[in-house]
Formats: sequence, C-alpha cells, structure tokens
Amino acid sequence: MHIQDTHWSSASALAPGGAVSAAVGNGRGDGPRTTPLRVDAQRNLEHVLRAAREVFGELGYGAPMEDVARRARVGVGTVYRRFPSKDVLVRRIAEEETSRLTDQARAALGQEDEPWSALSRFLRTSVASGAGRLLPPQVLSVGVADEGAEGSSAGEARVPQQRSQPSGGELRLVPEEGVPAAVDDAGAAALLDVVGQLVERARAAGELRADVSVSDVLLVIATAAPSLPDAAQQAAASARLLDILLEGLRSRPLS
Repeated sequence: MHIQDTHWSSASALAPGGAVSAAVGNGRGDGPRTTPLRVDAQRNLEHVLRAAREVFGELGYGAPMEDVARRARVGVGTVYRRFPSKDVLVRRIAEEETSRLTDQARAALGQEDEPWSALSRFLRTSVASGAGRLLPPQVLSVGVADEGAEGSSAGEARVPQQRSQPSGGELRLVPEEGVPAAVDDAGAAALLDVVGQLVERARAAGELRADVSVSDVLLVIATAAPSLPDAAQQAAASARLLDILLEGLRSRPLS
C-alpha cells in the first residue's frame, strides 16, 4: 500500500445522494441550493468515483487527477467540474472507505457470537473489499502518548483500549503535521471504536495476543490488500497473506 503526502481539504463538492450544491442568485442571499444531477452527469460522476478508487488503491492518494480522468474515460475538466480540487476527491473517497470499514466491523460485531470469528470475519471482509488500500493516513498514523502529556481535547479521536506501553502511555491517533485530516474526527473515531470492541472481545476471550492493538489490526488490513494486475492472483495473494497474518495475531497456549 502506497500513501503519498498530499494536502487534504475539508471542502465537499457533493451533497448526499449524488446532488451538487450550486449557488443560485435569487437576490435574497439565501445561499446555495441543492439540485439533482442529470442522468449523464450522474453516470460520469459514478465513473469518476469508481476510477478514483481504483487509481488511488493502486498508486496511492498521490496519484494525479489526470490518471483518474483517463481511467474514467472522461476529460480532466469533467473531473474538476465534479470535484474542484484533488483534495475534495480524496476526502470523498477516504470518507466512503472509512464508513464502509466501519459498517463491516459493526456487522461482524453484531452477527458473530465467537470473538475470534468476529475479528477474523471483519479482517477477511475488509481485505476482500480492497478497502485497506484506501485507508486515510491519520487512521494508520499512530504514536505513543506520554503518560505525563496534557489531556487531549474533547474532539480528538483516540485509539481505544490500546496496549500498554513501557512508559505507561497508550497509542493514540496522531495527525501528520501540516496535513489536514482526510476524514473528520467523528468518522475516524467511529471506525477506531468499533474495531476496538472487536479487539477487546478477542483479547478477553484469550484468543488474541495480549500485545495486539487496534492499530495492528488496521495495519493488517492495509498490508493484506495488495494491488496486482490479475484479479485472481490478487484474491489468492490476499487470502494467503491474511491467513499468515491471522496466525500471527492469534494467542497460543503456553507449553
């Protein structure tokens, strides 16, 4: 998985439901209104989003917009009409993939009674979907919080129930300096919280190594989702690598 530095924007070009916010001069200063896309415009948008997932998944978020346009078979101007900057497109893809991973984790948590089955199901589902290649950087960037550090702000997303460190601190989400978040704190925190529940259940059942953390699980998702040109080879490689990584996560009885 290759994630290259880029400047992320909190702006959003699209409203929910595939609508576009457009400023309408009505003389009253009521602000923008949301209008539905034409059929051809909606089709182009879907092509662009699909192409962006593929290109960013293969090349990382540093890939240029021109590559997205070529993959979508549209002009680069069409891409920029839907997304006024690359930052906006990156944020859209990162938020969608974070939300998808969160839904997959919740499904595993709610539908599997056995803790290890729930965790392994989440990992297999997320790796098979390829979402690991599109995890935003701040979800993967973790650091050790000093025990004596000042308390975090109320809005800071923190990795829940991480393994204890020798210093007595804990792992927490650490944004890269000068790089705004690709997803909002609420979206990242929701993913970290539900994955934290999967980790804690498996650890409490004695099925997960005591030193395995939420960040380790997310790194497994990212690592076990290679991008290969042949779909069958990619699926086989992902499945094999995930089997090996799962064995590394699992607790073993003392001999």
